[in-house]
Amino acid sequence: MASAGFFTCMLLALFIGIWPCHAQNVTLSVYYETLCPYCSDFIVNHLVKLFHSRLFSIVNLRLVPWGNAVLQSNGSFLCQHGPDECLLNTIEACTISVYPNEEQHLSFILCLERLASANELNEWINCFNTTGLATVPIDCYKSGYGNVLENQYAAETAQLDPPHKFVPWVLVDGQPLQEDFKNFVTYVCNAYKGEQVPEACHPLPLMNNSLKKATPSYPASLLSADTPYSITWLLIYGIHFSFSFSLL
Repeated sequence: MASAGFFTCMLLALFIGIWPCHAQNVTLSVYYETLCPYCSDFIVNHLVKLFHSRLFSIVNLRLVPWGNAVLQSNGSFLCQHGPDECLLNTIEACTISVYPNEEQHLSFILCLERLASANELNEWINCFNTTGLATVPIDCYKSGYGNVLENQYAAETAQLDPPHKFVPWVLVDGQPLQEDFKNFVTYVCNAYKGEQVPEACHPLPLMNNSLKKATPSYPASLLSADTPYSITWLLIYGIHFSFSFSLL
């Protein structure tokens, strides 16, 4: 039976207003499933950027933990990565509902997904203590309300247009980013039309004149970390200059 604390929190969420969205903010929606390694990687290594440089100030974050799960004819869930994923999808859905503050529930989900990446899922309950949140979402799960939330997420995911091709499926203001989802910050910054532009959306500062003068005039391709031959060519330049000086 659900605790009084759970129902109290749900009533507070209803009457307080569930953290109002800012009209000019960009809506960032992430459709995912808890034990998908690609989803965990995106949340832990990329979505975490929302905490950096005040990016959260211009984003309305929507996390939808359903992914490729299937709603069966008897009302039960069939999850891609097994029953544990169904459990954790529901726990995360309850956490989003009980703690509507985006930074709070993302902190919990970030903790859980880090454990998933490290194969330490048996410690997931410790994420409540780590993030300073009460365990009310567990009451939500036990009460059956988590299944109601998951049914809502299942319907929302099924209505995506175009349908999701994989997870994580990331949208900015309703537009899917397809395979470029890891570059979501650029899309968020381009979509934001407000005046309070966070530091994360500012262009990188130009190199000052003293640094420009100190930079050798190597071909630009040699200085690129993504160019496979850059180190080899820098070594060749180094040998050439060393040999030239030895002749002086």
